[in-house]
Amino acid sequence: MSNDRTTTREAKVTLSIQQLEGLIRKVVREELIEFAKQKPEIFNLDKNSPIYEDMEDILKRKKSGQLKFHTHAEIWDE
Repeated sequence: MSNDRTTTREAKVTLSIQQLEGLIRKVVREELIEFAKQKPEIFNLDKNSPIYEDMEDILKRKKSGQLKFHTHAEIWDE
């Protein structure tokens, strides 16, 4: 190897299946959030649709403290 090149060492990491799943979920979530920011028109709902009405209702109940949202860890016991 010539002196003008730098050498890099690869690190080896051991992950459990649960850790790998968590990492994959995090990456996918981050990519989806970034995609949604770049293409907001894809996620527009018709204001007359039942889903839009449901989402508004959920948001109102959340703001009023009537709903409790659970974390992924609470649901899947992770």
